[in-house]
Formats: sequence, structure tokens, C-alpha cells
Amino acid sequence: MRGRKSKLVVLLTTKERTQLEHWRRSSTTQMGLVRRATMILAVADAHTFTEAAKSAGLTEKHGRKWVNRFLTQRLDGLADKPGRGRKPVFPPGGGSAHGQNRL
Repeated sequence: MRGRKSKLVVLLTTKERTQLEHWRRSSTTQMGLVRRATMILAVADAHTFTEAAKSAGLTEKHGRKWVNRFLTQRLDGLADKPGRGRKPVFPPGGGSAHGQNRL
């Protein structure tokens, strides 16, 4: 193999591999989680980070981030952190954004 050898080695338990493969096959799983599962499985199967990231649709930098997070937190580390995305403009119960209810 060409390129640098990585010190990051992913060893999966049977339960973890089963869960990651389930996420990758499921049509209702969020796309981000599918990409992360694909990345972890490819690295666990001894692919290079460049190959694994390309197959997962990630950059190598982001692939390394997810592998590092997986190694420290395992499956829980692959979930999005809370607070991601744009905050809602209107309250869920209806009404105006400024706290004034319309009649």
C-alpha cells in the first residue's frame, strides 16, 4: 500500500458491526449516519482513509474526525451532537415569533 500508515485502528465487536451494517442498509437512516457507518466499516476492513472517505462520500479530514470520535465514544459518538442546525423561527405551539398571539 502506498501512503502513510495510520495509527488509528478500528476493531469492531460483532454487535457494533451488525449495528453499523444495519444503519448502512436501512432506507430510513439519516444520510449522515449512513456515511459515518460506511466510513467506520471501511476502515475496520483495512481500507486506507482516502479510499474509505471516498466510498463514504466524505473528505479525508472529516473521515478521520468520525473515526477518532468512534474510537473514543464507540457507536454513541456517531450521532449528531444536539443543537445542530438552524433554530426555529416560530414556536411549535403556534403564535407569532415575538410572543404575541394573533386572533
